[in-house]
Amino acid sequence: MITNKNTFSKEILKAIFKLVVAGFLIGYLKQNDLLIAGLLILKIIHNIYKEIIKPKTNKNWLLLVGMLLTGFGGIVGETWGVTNGYWKYHEVTRELPLWLPFAWMLAFHYLYKLERNLIPLLKEQSQKNKIILAVILALILPAFGEVITIYLGVWTYYWPYQFLGVPLYAFICLVFVHMLVYTILHFVCKKYNIKDIVFN
Repeated sequence: MITNKNTFSKEILKAIFKLVVAGFLIGYLKQNDLLIAGLLILKIIHNIYKEIIKPKTNKNWLLLVGMLLTGFGGIVGETWGVTNGYWKYHEVTRELPLWLPFAWMLAFHYLYKLERNLIPLLKEQSQKNKIILAVILALILPAFGEVITIYLGVWTYYWPYQFLGVPLYAFICLVFVHMLVYTILHFVCKKYNIKDIVFN
């Protein structure tokens, strides 16, 4: 299924390292949600500059659309979850930390970029294999990042059936949001004949 296992492994390890850094950053700065929000906004600006503003051709507007959709969907889900008492953020003066929508936006970019790097390493780049890859990554990696922040006291889930502090429902929700955005972008690419290795 994979053409170059070494490159594939390196990409996964690099992605895990980024998750660990982000998790510890949020964990140790959790009391200062404004500072975290500022850092995440700077990262978003950097991504937009690199993928949309800087290139003379092939500007990746899908990246911006995907980040905005994920940021919106994420904050709707967060509001629903906190309002209903399914989880709670700690050591901040408000119910929802200021950095939340930006973390969701960067989560989209993180998974999109990883998939964009991994898909060329698949022997068969069929729609089915791309979907399987997307589901596996969305199921494991965001939850791994959540485990780090949960153990650093950023928030607590109150849903049952937990694994390392992350409930089964959270795994399902993470995959649902990710795949919903991907489905929307797949149809956008189809309708406007946009070529993209992840969504075509």
